[in-house]
Amino acid sequence: MPDEERSRAAVRGADRFLNAWHGGPTLRDRLRAIADVTGEDERADRYGTGERIERLEGRVAELLGKEAAVFMPSGTMAQQIAARIWSDRRGIRTVAFHPTCHLELHEEKGYQRLHGLHGKLVGDPNRLLTLADLEVIREPVAMLLLELPQREIGGRLPDWDDLVAQTAWARERNVALHLDGARLWEAQPFYDRPHAEIAGLFDSVYVSFYKGLGGMAGAALAGDAATIAEARVWQRRHGGTLVTLHPFVAAAESALDERLERMPVYVDHARVLAKALAGVDGIEVVPDPPQTPVFHVLLRGDAERLADAALSVAEERKVFLFAEPGSTTSPCWQRHEVMVGDVTLDLDPADVRDLYTEVLARAAADPRSGRTRPRRRRT
Repeated sequence: MPDEERSRAAVRGADRFLNAWHGGPTLRDRLRAIADVTGEDERADRYGTGERIERLEGRVAELLGKEAAVFMPSGTMAQQIAARIWSDRRGIRTVAFHPTCHLELHEEKGYQRLHGLHGKLVGDPNRLLTLADLEVIREPVAMLLLELPQREIGGRLPDWDDLVAQTAWARERNVALHLDGARLWEAQPFYDRPHAEIAGLFDSVYVSFYKGLGGMAGAALAGDAATIAEARVWQRRHGGTLVTLHPFVAAAESALDERLERMPVYVDHARVLAKALAGVDGIEVVPDPPQTPVFHVLLRGDAERLADAALSVAEERKVFLFAEPGSTTSPCWQRHEVMVGDVTLDLDPADVRDLYTEVLARAAADPRSGRTRPRRRRT
């Protein structure tokens, strides 16, 4: 695989980007923007209290239709705290979630090591969680965590009726409902319902300010007043009540102002991009069409050759598509994630299609002769 320094150099040298993760203002510009929205005599929040942080928390609570919300440094902290609270209240140490849940894949089993909880993995890791998956659970469960959208499988979402049925299953069994809404902002256009109506299906909701919105960092946990008051105690126990969170809070406010209403634009562009790519031999888009600004591109070929070809195209064409693709269940197919944002809107779908066609051709070329190797169509 290409080394990290080559990837970083390709990002620095690129003029345009497919993925919103790679483009955008420089760090200095982002810090200047935070300074610009900070009043001359404004005082920083201290240990979670202050005018700006309380204003943001109130705004998020209102947006999600909840009694209260608390700003936290990370979603990892927010979700573990939610799981702990619901488990303590029900006296049950088991929480249920999809095998690709962030708690399971990316947090070093913090829910288990820090809180003594047990994860019940529900459903097939390669498809959406379904009501049928829930109906086979036979053990007591304190909390059901649902992720909207399910990022690891391409940003897919259940239909509204399916989502309502899943939450009804939990309600009937006195199972607390928690929403991993890191990308709830991106999911809202698919349902075409207010954020509060979606969040209203759940007892607690986590949202991120840095992913689709592009803030610096930080998250919010929302729910009823008693739950959020308890969450603040756990935040302190986690070491998350920092002396000030001002840069993150100011960036979060600006991100909500600038990008929340643009989510439908991002979704529309994702669908146009996906349609252009789906016509290329050797590419599959998941899901097709995208349901959010996040989708996966599956590429036929060797992972190392694809990565090298993509970086070569970035170096020569000054357009960064991807660096190191992830694996799939087939050694012949690789994948990478696309997250459409402001920088992606500058790319013409036809140009993106041509760049991917070039990447695939370079990756398929026999390095000894320059000829392309024969391809087999996926069945």
